[in-house]
This record gives sequence, structure tokens and C-alpha cells, in this order.
Amino acid sequence: MKLLLALFLFLACAQPNLLEAADPTKAKVLETRVISQDPWFYHGWPTLMRRENGELWVAYSGGRAGHICPFGQVAAMTSKDDGKSWSRARVLHDSPMDDRDCGILETAKGTLIVSTFTSLAYEPLLEKAERDHSWPAEKIALWKATQNQLPSEVRRSQLGEWVLRSVNGGLTWSSPVPSVVNSPHGPVQLKDGRLLYAGKKLWTAENEIGVSESLDDGQTWNWLAPIPTREGDGAARGYHELHLVEAEDGTLLVQIRNHNTSNALETLQAESKDGGKTWSEPHSIGVWGMPSHLLKLRDGRLLMTYGHRRIPFGNQARISTDNGKTWGEPMTISADGIGGDLGYPSTVELSDGSFLTVWYESMKEPKLAVLRQAHWRLE
Repeated sequence: MKLLLALFLFLACAQPNLLEAADPTKAKVLETRVISQDPWFYHGWPTLMRRENGELWVAYSGGRAGHICPFGQVAAMTSKDDGKSWSRARVLHDSPMDDRDCGILETAKGTLIVSTFTSLAYEPLLEKAERDHSWPAEKIALWKATQNQLPSEVRRSQLGEWVLRSVNGGLTWSSPVPSVVNSPHGPVQLKDGRLLYAGKKLWTAENEIGVSESLDDGQTWNWLAPIPTREGDGAARGYHELHLVEAEDGTLLVQIRNHNTSNALETLQAESKDGGKTWSEPHSIGVWGMPSHLLKLRDGRLLMTYGHRRIPFGNQARISTDNGKTWGEPMTISADGIGGDLGYPSTVELSDGSFLTVWYESMKEPKLAVLRQAHWRLE
């Protein structure tokens, strides 16, 4: 018996994953509920952030009629009690375009940065409805009136990727600042103080993926480096919605939503060992689901949360104990969705070591997408 125990301990030390397999981490969900308060609007693509003072912010695309429409706004809610209650939604920015996917970050200087992008994806739907007379006249008139706030050439000139800045805790916000790239959960701050934004150039012919950098607290952004394309893949149509984290050992990890044939609908990962100047070729990490949000925990482990858009529809999480080299087994955060119009979860670690995750999800009632949250802990 002693010999078997000694052999097990030897193998566990030589292969740390053996201990993890013997005692896998699990998630215990303590509560799940809807936190959005406007059942007449569709809510999309949120990001949750915990400020240094403990206040929670969730930024999202609000004021919407559906997944694609011309009405999107940059909106946010706040909580001072770890998500037990939330403020009424506030509109931070509402351009004449569709303002979509919102990330949020607090920098070391206390500046709040919210990311978004503008879109005209609704225009083909409107043109088809006009041509086929497939919508009520009132709906077509409302969409046309919104579209016609700007001439066509001005609308196209205002397509872009943006950040908004607040230097007074969210009381007032800047005009949009070009950010070069976009991705749903926005930029992060590195240990050296730089802001790094992994994302995609949405409105260029190449639709290149890579990272942009800010050295002045988000006031200006410059292209830093591309992320290479895996052999056989196409970045323009195949790589989307990146997110970045700095691991405990200084490695930068970027995860990528993949729609290429190889590893379709999985999350791919690339790494940088030189602060984002060069990147490895994206590779599979064996995770079906997307897009992901990455978080470094206080104990140095990494947490990824991501949407699971097949049965069971919901959201999952995984832990890495080796700076992102490998990821543990999936943990279920939610699994009661009615379909695939859900996800984009993001997570914060609360002061007591438990977690709060927020995502968007289309519901049976109301028949629009809401914001949901889960309070959970590891066990």
C-alpha cells in the first residue's frame, strides 16, 4: 500500500495534471437571474468589470430592436453591492449608427474606457424588406428615418472601432477615439502600464487581426503587431472576437473565435513572449465554444468563460493552472438557454473569492434578449 501511494505521489509531481484529474475543479452556481430592466429592448454583448473601489460596471449595447438593427446604443449599469442590485441603465453614447459590442476597463490611473464599434449591417435587411414589402409600413418608416439621419457617404465614413474615456468615474465621457481594432470585451492593461487591445480591423479589405497599443491611458491608439494566420485558415472570414490576458509569468495569451473549417466553432489561442510584438500561430486548445473572456485570478490562475451555442445552450468556464498552456475540464455556468442567441459571458472575482458572470440571452419571455448574471464559486 505504501509503495502504491509513493508511486502515485511521484507520478503526480512529475505530471501535475494527474492531481487535477483526480480532483477536478467544479463550479457551484449560487444564483442566476435577469439583471436588465428594460424588457422592451434587446440587450447585447456585455462586459463586466470590477473597479479598484469594488464598484461593478456592466457595459453593453442597449436600446435595440433585435440582434441586427439601426438603434444600438452604448449603455451601462453599476452595482455597489457585488451585483445584488443594479442601477438603472444609462446611455453613454448614441451615434446615428448602430453602436454595438461594449467592453469596459478601469486603468491604473482610474480612467474608465469603454470600447464599441459602429455598424451598417442592418442596411441589407432594410433593403430586402422594402423590396419584398415583408415588414409593416410603420417598421420600415422607423428604420428609414433612423438611417436617413446621415447621408449614405457620411454613414460609411463613420464606420469604425472606438473607445470612450471618462476621467471622473463615469460622470462624463469623451467623444469617440479611434482604436484601430475591435473585439467585444475590449482592451486590457499590462503590468508595464501599456494598454493592449487584441482585435480585428473591421473596415479594411484584409480584416486583419492583431493588437493595437496605447501609451497615453487610451487617448491615442496605434497598430502594434499582427497575429499570424494558421496554415489553411483565412483571417477575414474565419477569425473573430479576440480577448487578451497577461499570465503570471508574463506570457500574453489571445483567444480567438474560429470559423475556419479546421476546429470550426472552437476557441483558438496564440501567445506572445515579448510584450505583444510577435505572436505564435493560433492553435487549438480543445475548447468548443466562443467567444471567450479571459481573467487572471488573484492566486495567479487563469479563468476563461465562453458561450456554448449548442445543446445544452448556455455558458461554460475553464481554469488554467499553468499560465494558459493547458485548460481544465468545462464547468457549467448556465445550461437552460432556448437557443444559440446567447453568450459573450465575462467574469469578475469578488472580494470573497466567488465569481460573478454576466452574459446576454434571448428568452421565451420577454421575446427579446436580456442580461443575465450567475453568482458562483469553485469547489
